[in-house]
Amino acid sequence: MKIAQNAVVKMHYSVIDKDNNAIDSSMNEEPLEVIIGSGYLIPGLENALIGKEVGDAFNVTVPPSEGYGERHEGLMQAVPKSMFEGIEVEIGMQFRATTDDGEETVMILDIQGDDVLVDGNHPLSGIELTFDVKILEVREATADELAHGHVHSPGGCGHDHSH
Repeated sequence: MKIAQNAVVKMHYSVIDKDNNAIDSSMNEEPLEVIIGSGYLIPGLENALIGKEVGDAFNVTVPPSEGYGERHEGLMQAVPKSMFEGIEVEIGMQFRATTDDGEETVMILDIQGDDVLVDGNHPLSGIELTFDVKILEVREATADELAHGHVHSPGGCGHDHSH
């Protein structure tokens, strides 16, 4: 079958940035298994999968607008070091922060005296990404998988939905 909305796709992938730096890869690990339309994949990759079949292998380059978004300078801000009580802050550390837009991950960019410069942009925002994809399996998602929004391995989904 061809890949369409609500199909489960099992695939191997690798992704590089425009300078050929490896960002991520499943090639030496378990393949990625996702439901098309669940919002797990970035739009540019999901759109490229539509219509493909088992055995297809392809490359797709995804601009930031269809990936992790453009960078927004407004998401960078200085916060007082006192907010990180008891934590030895270092550049590159990531934290979950509660903002006006809900929970988001922020990364420490710089430490200037008593101020810590944090960045709420996704680490891959503003970056053009090239994916190398091989389709291993395509099937319809089950009703349970669609209800939960993720793929279930044989024997259930590994967590309890009863409460």
